[in-house]
This record gives sequence, C-alpha cells and structure tokens, in this order.
Amino acid sequence: MSKGLGTTIGRSSRRRILRLAGGGITMAALGAGLIGCEDELATGGEGSTPPPRSASPEDGKAPEDGKAPEPLWTKSTSAQTYGDNDELVAVDGVVIASGDPLAAFDGATGEERWSLPGGAVPGAPLLLGDGTLYLESGKYDGSVAGYVPGSGKEAWRSRLGKEYRQPRPVAVDAEQVYVIAEILEADHSSHTNVIAALNSGTGKVAWKEQRDLGTQQNGVHAAVQGRYLVYTDFKNNLTVRDTATGKQVWTQKTTKTSYGPFVVHQDLVIVPQGQRLQAFALSDGSEKWSVRAEEFTTFREPTLLEDVLYIADSGRTLWAVEPGTGKKIWQSTALKDAGGQVPRQFVKVGGTLYGATDLDKQGGVHAFDGKTGALRWTFNDKSGDYHAWLVATDGKRVFALHGKKLHALPA
Repeated sequence: MSKGLGTTIGRSSRRRILRLAGGGITMAALGAGLIGCEDELATGGEGSTPPPRSASPEDGKAPEDGKAPEPLWTKSTSAQTYGDNDELVAVDGVVIASGDPLAAFDGATGEERWSLPGGAVPGAPLLLGDGTLYLESGKYDGSVAGYVPGSGKEAWRSRLGKEYRQPRPVAVDAEQVYVIAEILEADHSSHTNVIAALNSGTGKVAWKEQRDLGTQQNGVHAAVQGRYLVYTDFKNNLTVRDTATGKQVWTQKTTKTSYGPFVVHQDLVIVPQGQRLQAFALSDGSEKWSVRAEEFTTFREPTLLEDVLYIADSGRTLWAVEPGTGKKIWQSTALKDAGGQVPRQFVKVGGTLYGATDLDKQGGVHAFDGKTGALRWTFNDKSGDYHAWLVATDGKRVFALHGKKLHALPA
C-alpha cells in the first residue's frame, strides 16, 4: 500500500478553519468551507486531563491512577501545521514535522539531525515512498523534490512544466509521484487543473490528464492501491484513475463531502460520509458494505492499522471494524464515560492504540487497550494551543505534536 494514504492538499478543511479562527485570521475568504464546523465543536467538555506523571509506565501500560506518562523529551519546533495526518512522520530514526525550516529530530534523543530552509510549503503533506520523502517545494519554483529522510540530502527533483503552477504532491507509490497543478492561462490566471504522474526514478512526466471544469486543486485527499489512484475532493467527488495511463476508471458523487482521510484496503475504498461509513469496489465503484452510526452522530477520519480499521464518531464511541466486511470487532464508550475528546488520527504500538484529538481541554493523545478500546490514559501538555494534535510512531516511541511543541512518549 502506498505511504501517501489519505493525503490532503490545500488547507480549507474544518480543522484548518478552526485553527485560523484561533489564530485571529479573517474568516471572510473561507466561504462555504465553514460547513461542518459545528461537528468539531460538539464534542469535548470543560475540565482538564491529569498532568504528566513523574515516572513513565512500561510498555505503554497505564499506571493504576490512569495518569499519562512523562515525555521522554520535548522540543520546540518550527512546525506550521493545520491538523492533517500527513504533516508529521517518523522514519529512518528521525521525526519530521511540516514547517519552515523543515527540521528532523533524532527519535531517541530529540536532538536536531538536519534542517532545510525553504524545504517545504508550511502545512504541506510529507509523502514517504520507497525510502524517499517527497515535498512540494517551499521555494515556489514549480518543482517537486525528494529527500533522504535520515540525512535531508536531496535525492530527486522534477518539474511538470512552465505551463503549470506549483505542482502539489497528493500520493506516491514505488514508481510514481502523483501531483495536481493549476493550468496557467495567457494572463497567468487559472480556471482548470491537471493531475499528473512523475516517474520517481527519472522525474519525467509519465502522464497528465486535465480534470473537469469546476474541480479544484485544493482539498484533495488521495491514495494509491496497486493499479488504482483514488482521490476525493470538496466537490463531493470520489474518483479512481488508472496509475499506468491516468485514464479515469470511474467517478461518482458522494452523499457528503469527505473532509478528511479515507482508507484503501485490498480491493476497497472506505469513506466516512456523515452517519454512514461506506466501502466501494475499486474496480467499478459498486457499494460492498455500509455501517451506520447512531442517529445524530457522524463518523470521523478512519485509520487502517494491522488490517483493522479504527474510527470514532461524534457520539464519542470508538469502533474497531473488519475492513473487508464492515463487521464490528468491538465498540468502546470509554471516551463518553470519561468526557474525553474524539480522536481523529491513530497509531498503534504493540497492544496499545494511540489517538490524537482536535482542540479541547479533554483532548490530547489518548492511549487505549487495542483489544477492547478501554481508555488507559490521556496526555495533554496544557499549553492551550489551538492547533490539533498529531501523532506518529517509530515502533519504540509515540511522537505527539501540538502547535510548535514536539513530545516523545514511551510506547
């Protein structure tokens, strides 16, 4: 499966709107993107989570009092994120957060390993594929660059062409980097966009296809699964293209705009759409299964880990689902019982599932029992920062980013 799963380009998501509002940036230009914000604000509550304890529990287990472990280390970073899952990665012994300069920290010690001024557009996705970190160029020179994650050395660079403006990577596999770019008119305006594949070895354009008039280059989430490139956008489109030719295999309207990542598993694409979680066949778009949440609740972003799909709903119920069938493995109301915030991103280490939340005093990073969904502890740095929490793991530690603070927690 591609490492580019669920990538976002453009930053007009519900989470970004909340971040911008918290930062005092005007809302006037955001328009219809405000739809759905009430869902984010409906969860959580007053109060605060327990402070970090003085000694860290072993193997990610909660101490008897349920308090969170103390961070192994905490660093201030240059991170400039908008709450999307692909803005924090852990790979090759380092952890990297989107920002300018782009900086990599040693996972074990927190010491800076390398820094790259202008390396990435702040908030842009960090795409990993075949040992390379692919970035939209922070120099705004129309290029896409690839770097060795452990050293920060440039390994690859490509340009789509002068007639296109700022190609933005949306997904990557072992052979190609997939980008979306604006098509420039003679007066340098743009009304259409193109989706293209760049060869990850040579940088040459493998194919390019103009998207339909009215589609946008922003707000795209994409993933690659075998011969299929799958993506959604703010126009309620779910589209599948052939990775070899770029030709459209099928497209259909979704019943509700997907504001966050989706999941691909074997021959299925699984998309949350309000109260329903639906799975469609990659080959023809036919519906294969559907799961419905309780009335007046909506599903959040799903994550696929070790062939289990984890997802929370706005009613603060956590689900573990078989991705091939939609069959429920377990449900947990531990968050509802504790008054905790709903997680929207997950990582797993051993038997512990870690979930990162949006902004809320009862949020942060939750640790759950991976077999039952029981809540073990919640870590919150009490900073009051309006940014969403992001998590990543190297299998030994869980990295939690909140605003410009990066914490390493024992896993």
